[in-house]
Amino acid sequence: MGDIVSQRVEAVASNSTIDARCPVSLYAALAPMSSLLRSPVALAAGAVLLAFATCALPARKPDPTAATAAPPPGLRVARVGLVFDVGGRGDKSFNDAAYAGLARARAELGAMVEYVEPMDADDRVSALRLFAARGFDLVIGVGYMFSRDVDEVARDHGAVRFACVDYAPPERGAVPPNVVGLGFREEEGTFLVGAAAALSSRSGRVGFVGGMDIPLIRKFERGYRAGVRAVCPTCTVTAAYAGSTPNAFRDPAKGEALATAQYAQGVDVIFHASGTTGHGVFVAAHRLRRFAIGVDADQYDEMPDAVLTSMIKRVDVAVFDTIRDVAAGRFTRGPNGIRVFGVADRGIDWVSRGPHARHLQPAVVERVDALRAQIAAGSLRVE
Repeated sequence: MGDIVSQRVEAVASNSTIDARCPVSLYAALAPMSSLLRSPVALAAGAVLLAFATCALPARKPDPTAATAAPPPGLRVARVGLVFDVGGRGDKSFNDAAYAGLARARAELGAMVEYVEPMDADDRVSALRLFAARGFDLVIGVGYMFSRDVDEVARDHGAVRFACVDYAPPERGAVPPNVVGLGFREEEGTFLVGAAAALSSRSGRVGFVGGMDIPLIRKFERGYRAGVRAVCPTCTVTAAYAGSTPNAFRDPAKGEALATAQYAQGVDVIFHASGTTGHGVFVAAHRLRRFAIGVDADQYDEMPDAVLTSMIKRVDVAVFDTIRDVAAGRFTRGPNGIRVFGVADRGIDWVSRGPHARHLQPAVVERVDALRAQIAAGSLRVE
């Protein structure tokens, strides 16, 4: 029967859940279905196969905090399928931010949403194909690693629209016309927390821990270094990466080891961009009574005594805005098929208010917020 996958789906609009498992080969079999369903017999067989594949996803209870709404005037009910990045829900970061946008679309737009948490690369492609074969209005892949998978499936399903968070355009050829890449000016947010780290450091030494060593995470590091340099030219930045495979985003033990080494070198504030690996950074900060900075979402609750602030990447805003556009009959794409969100678009920010910013000194908040205002106005460009 092949490998068994463990994936999760929520049929939110109908307030129903399904609990079962099936071979990953069934998902893969859906890929050529559009070319096979040309006779009554094949159509019936395909329907049975699709129904069996659909039931293969372990249940999740409906979220009781968000009620399903009727769509506002001028919008239709959009069927949306979302496939999470490695780590899945509960990472208190990137994936949870995507889920927040999905839940908001359900509550405010009446969208019918389902999601899948893939176990590996094969599951990613199979989940995308599953949603496309079922005729969803929008299929969303969360994470850089989905880029080529989304392109492949989109070319096979021209009538379905796709979005990919942190999408990387192909090196050759154009972005498929039914794909929108959701990009972010991460460097603007990492610039802000870099400035906060430098202004909060007593030693003049700050650190960076990245997950997988890829261009996207290097972009985080560059913005962070620029923010440090802008407010403290004499401060030093020590950087380390957890690895060169996707597992580097889910290795808390490695994160703790890398952070411990940096703290031992005199670093007193570390910013991480490493998925759940970052929990290890927080553990080290707590154990050694130092500070760490969260990423993608407000991560204060991960370690309240050690999280100085967080760089917020509003994946929830990007997901919600894209779903709203599809519900309105639009498909907004920017240059080269990429739609980019930054500080000025409410897509990037930092935690500077409320109890989760209690470790920040007022003078630090004032200085960094002034930089934020310059970025939003366009008078300060972060490269």
